[in-house]
Formats: sequence, C-alpha cells, structure tokens
Amino acid sequence: MFSAGDELEILKSILPFSFLFFLPLFIVISPVSMVGASHEFQIHRMHQYDLQGISHGCRSTHINLEARSLSNWSTQRHCVITRFEDITLKMLSDIKQYAGGLLIILPRDVTVLSQQEKQLLGDIETQLLKGEVNLPIYFSTWSPEFEVILRDVENSKLTDEKAPTAWDAILNSVSANGYQVVVSANKATPKVDSHIISIQGKLAGYGLEDKLPTIAIVAYYDSFGVSPELSFGTDNNGSGVIMLLELVRIFSYLYASSRAHARVNILFLLSGGGKLNYQGSKKWLEDQLDGLEGSLIQDAMYVLCLDAVGASNNLNVHVSKPPKERSPAAQFLQDLKSAHENVTVEVVHKKINLAEDFLAWEHERYSIRRLPAFTLSTLKSYKDPARDTIFDTVDSVDAKKLAANIEALALALARQIYNITALSNPLNSHISVDPEFVKTWMDFLTSQPRAPMLLSEKNNPLIKVLQDSMHRYLKDTKTIFHTADKRDPEFVFYDVTKATVYIYNVKPAVFDLFLMVIITLYLSVIYLIVQASIVFTCIHLYIYIYIYIYIYTLIKYVI
Repeated sequence: MFSAGDELEILKSILPFSFLFFLPLFIVISPVSMVGASHEFQIHRMHQYDLQGISHGCRSTHINLEARSLSNWSTQRHCVITRFEDITLKMLSDIKQYAGGLLIILPRDVTVLSQQEKQLLGDIETQLLKGEVNLPIYFSTWSPEFEVILRDVENSKLTDEKAPTAWDAILNSVSANGYQVVVSANKATPKVDSHIISIQGKLAGYGLEDKLPTIAIVAYYDSFGVSPELSFGTDNNGSGVIMLLELVRIFSYLYASSRAHARVNILFLLSGGGKLNYQGSKKWLEDQLDGLEGSLIQDAMYVLCLDAVGASNNLNVHVSKPPKERSPAAQFLQDLKSAHENVTVEVVHKKINLAEDFLAWEHERYSIRRLPAFTLSTLKSYKDPARDTIFDTVDSVDAKKLAANIEALALALARQIYNITALSNPLNSHISVDPEFVKTWMDFLTSQPRAPMLLSEKNNPLIKVLQDSMHRYLKDTKTIFHTADKRDPEFVFYDVTKATVYIYNVKPAVFDLFLMVIITLYLSVIYLIVQASIVFTCIHLYIYIYIYIYIYTLIKYVI
C-alpha cells in the first residue's frame, strides 16, 4: 500500500493531466451547442408617462422569471408570453393583478386581421392604457424563433394541474423543459427638460393684416399607441399633417400671385402633445390669448382641426356647438359638402364634458376659449380604438382617398376665401393636390415612431423637417417650446422605451434536486467499486466531479 505522502504526490502529478485531457474531451465530443440554449430579442416597453399629476402606463422594467403561457401561469413568479390576438380582456385583468410580467408577441401580418379582430386588439390597448400598471409589460415583433419558443411554452408539462397522479406530476416536473425570461433594463427615470414643440406659420392676406379676417388650420403631428416605439400613426395623425402641409403648399402658390392674393389671413399650426390632452394647443392658446400682444386668433372666422382624415371619403365634422346660419363656419361646411363628388360630409354634435380628464377632440381646446372651432375626421366617435393604436400603419390610409379629401377641403376653403360660387373652381392643374407629395410625406412620417416622448428634444430630426417645410412656404414661422413646470409638471416623460430580452432554455427547480440525488448515488457506487486502490479512487473521484459538472450543465441548460 502507498503511504499518505506517496498518495499526495501521485494526485499532484495526475490531476493536471486529467484536467487537461478529460474536460476538453467532454466538450469536444458533446453533440449539443450551448449557444442554442439562449435566445436574444429586441423588445418594446409599454408607455410610461405622467399627465396632470396622474401616472399612466407601465411602472416596472426588470424581469427575471419563468416563462409560462396563458393557460398554465399561476403566480407572480411567472412571466406570461402570449400572442396579442390570443389574449382577452378577462385574461388581461387577471395578469395585471397576479402575474409577474407580460411579454406580448405582435401579429405576423396585421393586414390579414379582420375588422372585428382589430377592434378587439384596440380594446386591449385601451384597457392597458387606463391608469398605471405595476408589472413590466413588453412587446415584440413576430419572428420564427419566437414562435418556436411560444409553442414550447404552450406545450410545456411544467404545470401539474393536468397530471392524473402525483407521481405523474413529479415525472413531468423532472422531464419537462422550461424557459427563463430575463430583461435587465435600467429603472425608468424622468427625462430632464422634455419639451412639447409646436410650429406655426401664416399666409398674410392682401391689405392691413390686423384688419383682415383669419382662418386657423390645426393638426397635431404626434401619434399614440400602447408602446412608444411602435406608435407610427399613419392615419392618426399622419394624414392630418399631410393634409395641412398640402394646404400650405397650395395656398402659398395662390397667395404668391398678386392676382390671387385673397383678403383673408390663413394661420397654420402643427401642434405637439396632441395625444396628451392637446397640450400643444393649450400652451399656444395661452400665449396667443393671454399675452400682452394682440393675436390674429382672437377674431378668427373659425379654427379647423384635422384628425385622422385618410381612412375613407366619409368625412365627419365634429362640433361642440352647431354653427349659426350664415356664419363663416356654416358657409364653409356648406361648401365642403358640395366640393367633391366622391366625398361625403356629416356633422356630428357633441357637447364638451369638462368633468372628463381628457378632451374628446382638439377643437374643444378652442371652443373652451369661445372660438368657433370644429374637427374634421373620418372617425365618427372619439372613442374609436383606431385613434390610439399601434396597428395604425401605412395600410390604414388610402393615398387616393386622402388626396380626394385634401382636394375637397382645398376647394371649399378657396371658394370661401375668394367668395365665389360653388360651381367655380379656383384651383388649376398647377396648384392642385399632388399625389407624389402625399405619398412622399406618408412614407416619411411612417418611417419612424412619433410618440410625444420620442419627439421631446429640441433638435429632433422630424421636428427639424417639419420646421423646414413650414418655413419654405410660409412667412413668420415660429417654433413654440412648452417645458413642464419643475415643481408641478403638467407632463413627465420617462427614458426607457425599449430593451433586450434574453430567454434561456432551462430545467425546473425540482430538477436540480433530482439530478443531485442521481449523480450522488452514481458517484457513491463508483467510489465503492474502486476503493481497493486509493490512487485510482482519487483519480476517478476528480474525473467524476468534472463529469458531474458537465452533465449537470448540459442537462439543465440544453436538454
């Protein structure tokens, strides 16, 4: 037999060689890649903002939870992964109260969804945006890899509710695979010096500007949906912006000619914060009406607000108070109804409800200040989910229908401004609606999300383009920056809008105990077999420790 000193010397000489030989050998002969156990995706966080002291949207960012499907989650230790079209309002209510996180996969192709399905998805968005939500909620675009993970989660045996016996439940827990969802996003913090930016410009009429009547045309340029990074807002309100800019182009040509220089001022305003209770218009009105200097808006003929005007040729004129007969507003509506054979116009009357936290339409901001105002929209109700949805994509707008609506509006305005009959057309082929202009602006506005918190910096590229476009055609263009009060802010934006999710293929926690018992028994048997020789016993013991570590890692994160 060997002495204790001899045994130690043998171990010292053999251990390094066993480490260099056996461990690399196990890794080389492994048929499974460890990389396949990890998946990485870019995801978009739900809205988080404060408005008038009230918190809205998601309050949390971090996730490190086990993934479960809609059918087998149960506690706050689970992150629910689901397709957007599979969730219901009842499920959403339960998840918001009892789950630990929610990851929603967006539809693969929105265009194939029926109108009813889009309506249901809009209701889900509306429900999510009511008040604040304590659990972290993220959205991801569809991908084949995510679809595979989702199917695995849906078919997982991790839940023991369907197991016929306790033994079957234990076997399911040991044999099933699972996923761990990890989102290591920083805690969202308020953005310092956020701005709501509005851009104004005007076409001065012929004569003394202060003595001429004024028509104001307003459209907010931001968009809104359940997630800032997914809010492209093609119709709401990209179409309104396009209509305003095309009117700017058309009437700038008319006003550039001494023959066609009308005796009416036209004021244009691209307002910011439209989806934040029309904060841009509110600030602009305060500056105009409460300032020391006089304002053209004080004696305006009317204020025309544009909101989602590209989905159809059925235009609705929303008013808080029906215009009086023979008033400029009533005359304009009459001209609009007969302006285009393919465009229909209907007046929708709704009183302002000051008890509500949010105003229904932008014209209500002006009506409250006793200005004649109305909103033009293809939507009949302010509660339509299409107003605040991430599914308002380029397919929501028909460029030809939008062009027809612009043509009808331009013609109605021209007839009123030049005081001509309904049978006359003051627009010619050189200054008519340009379809290429409409298409170019639509492509540009839908190329990036336009949520208010993403446009809150002074040097934002989109704001810069809008400023340049207004300045090109209009005089006296001006940019208004509305910064929230630091002590009592009207609005607060937060900085985390997107993140990266890591999804790991793992075994359930009970598997650790099971594996430890099995490997311990195995090593004990081997130890007893080779205990006759202490040297070989030690060598094998170290080898089996390496085997233990390798097998444990391989089974836990790969199988």
